[in-house]
Amino acid sequence: MPFRGRSALRRAAARGAAMAAGAAMAVITGLAAAPAVHASPSATGALRWAPCDDPNYSGTECATLSVPVDWAHSDGPRFDLAVARRKATDPAARVGSMVFGPGGPGDSGVKMVGRNVSRFSPEVRRRFDIVSFDPRGVGGSNPVTCADDLPAERPSPELKSKADFDATVAYNRRLRADCRARTGPVFDHLDTAQTVRDLDALRAALGERKLTFHGSSYGTLLGAQYAETYPRRVRAIVLESVMDHSVPTTHDFLQSEAATAEDSFEEFVKWCDGATDCALHGRDVRAVWQGLLARAARGELENPDKPGTSLSSSDLVNRIAFTKFYNVDYADLATAIAGMEASKPLPASPTSITPLPEATPVFCSDWHLPVRGYQEYASLVAMMNRTAPDLPYLLPIQMTAACLGTPTANPQHRLDAHGAPPILVSNALHDPATGYPWAVSVAQQLGRSGVLLTYEGQGHGSVTNGPCMEDTVDSYLTNLAIPARGTSCPAVPS
Repeated sequence: MPFRGRSALRRAAARGAAMAAGAAMAVITGLAAAPAVHASPSATGALRWAPCDDPNYSGTECATLSVPVDWAHSDGPRFDLAVARRKATDPAARVGSMVFGPGGPGDSGVKMVGRNVSRFSPEVRRRFDIVSFDPRGVGGSNPVTCADDLPAERPSPELKSKADFDATVAYNRRLRADCRARTGPVFDHLDTAQTVRDLDALRAALGERKLTFHGSSYGTLLGAQYAETYPRRVRAIVLESVMDHSVPTTHDFLQSEAATAEDSFEEFVKWCDGATDCALHGRDVRAVWQGLLARAARGELENPDKPGTSLSSSDLVNRIAFTKFYNVDYADLATAIAGMEASKPLPASPTSITPLPEATPVFCSDWHLPVRGYQEYASLVAMMNRTAPDLPYLLPIQMTAACLGTPTANPQHRLDAHGAPPILVSNALHDPATGYPWAVSVAQQLGRSGVLLTYEGQGHGSVTNGPCMEDTVDSYLTNLAIPARGTSCPAVPS
């Protein structure tokens, strides 16, 4: 999207500069800056809705919203956020607009509204205009752009020596310089604190006095920090599969991620032991899986998606198993494991690891996860392997390696959303990516505003898992009906 010159949106520049300075100090000291209170942004003209260009987005309207590259300098360069909307199916019963915060980081909210609106309940679609956007650096919102060949050159996260560690730091520096040059000034302003300001500008442009918001996965970080920054502009916020941005250290972050992933593997094993339709029923599932890991480590395991090529142990864990845990596709995972076990071993050969998504700069901007040299990195890997012995080289350690040597604009801190209305915090007991303890922690940080809703099942994302979850969330969003504290909903068959 083209950058634009100065405009009338000049509010709170001094306060924004103070916030930026505080964040910079937080990176240096390792301490989090206190959240700032900002004046309301004004939108540069009304949203001009029109049918989306993509023919797959039938029934969806698209628009753009001009926002500053850097909210600390709101009279500086601008870019356009891509926005999408589906109108309420029952205009007479319409409550207003509900903004969806996409996950990832790197997911497209425009694509969600255009292609996957069914992820919202019929009642929410009936009562609300469903609105979302591509966060800065994603999709149609000045996407991060890098040389085509550089992501594929990323060193393996399976660092075996100091030389590997140093090579990763050097590669990160080279990639960052290339992506910054190709992406433009937005590249240095991708953190969630900036996106919070974008979200408030969108709220104003939609004509909503207060925000109704549903954030999923990484989008919960956006919702929580919005409530922290603008507590009195919140009407209702649902945080689904919750990120806990207060986790203070690299060790704590990686340990919690490893523990929640291993919990999902154990849930899979438990299911297979009891399900006669499991392709591995009656067998030692863990032993079969460890055999595949060993074959992958030797380069002998065939990639089921690319016949004739080998599958790395990292991709076996993250691309085969972990993605199935998200949607509780245990039967498909068991079938895939059985098929790979029966496949003919390939001649031992080097393996490559699927490159990380280009949204990694967003994650690095939000998480201060320092690693002081190879020995500390090796100890973190060993700790994760003890915590999750069935899932080596999980994506979080890869993300940590990808962030080595990069600055953090929005480091971890405990939430302070004093003055916010009740906020619904929803999580599955057995979520593979955002563990239940994170949801408990966030609800506690929100204090009187935090209301925890527990889904007693598995998977990542659960607000429409059965009538109990769906009705509870719908009543909160539409009527502001707050469930009793301690409310939980039974698991439903996947």
